[in-house]
Amino acid sequence: MSKAKRGATDLNGILAVDKPSGMTSHDVVDRLRRITGEGRIGHAGTLDPAATGLLLICIGPATKCSEALMAGRKTYEARIVFGAATDTDDAEGKTIATSPVPVEVGDRDFACGILAEFVGEQQQVPPQFAAIKKDGKKAYDLARAGKHVELEPRTIIIYALRLIAATPRYWDIEAEVSKGTYIRALARDLGESVGSKAHMTALRRTRLGIIDLSFALTLEELEKTGVQPHFLDSSVLPLVRVAKQNLRST
Repeated sequence: MSKAKRGATDLNGILAVDKPSGMTSHDVVDRLRRITGEGRIGHAGTLDPAATGLLLICIGPATKCSEALMAGRKTYEARIVFGAATDTDDAEGKTIATSPVPVEVGDRDFACGILAEFVGEQQQVPPQFAAIKKDGKKAYDLARAGKHVELEPRTIIIYALRLIAATPRYWDIEAEVSKGTYIRALARDLGESVGSKAHMTALRRTRLGIIDLSFALTLEELEKTGVQPHFLDSSVLPLVRVAKQNLRST
């Protein structure tokens, strides 16, 4: 008999985790490896360390489902602050330019009009600090080395943009977007659109495909209860039902 693969258990499922700020997506994976003893764990759709919200975690053979999960629409809540641009397009970077903020920014009708212009299929230039590879190296590694990276525009779709709040300095928005959309880049482009500069200061993912935050648990809750009772049911996640049927034959 062959020995069981080290770090392998009989766990096989997908979890919805509410990622806290300050952890990378890989940090969440490592924490769950310690909780479960399972080595085969991955995530579907990276969240930056400062971002919070829905992170889908694939455990055991279900790791083969991650690509299918990432293809779905994603919904985020974000705060866009006007008056300054950063090298990362978010609050984690250093300020590289400042600009006066037009008084219209605080007007709700003006804000809604600008947001409406960004709905639809379009070309978006990713942030300099992105995981996209350029000449075989990740863009953020080149950017950290002080090199300017010319990234090609990508086709994205913004399905909906909803204004939550408008003030003279920032907007709170909800964005429903396609795979590959950077909300940080949207913040940058919104700043240019109003004749100023802007960056993102907060981001929370609230939905991925048909799964929203109501399904998500914190890492602390999973440590207390274990993961198996909280695997997403295949009737809730049709995409995974098909993937799991394929897994049973492997």
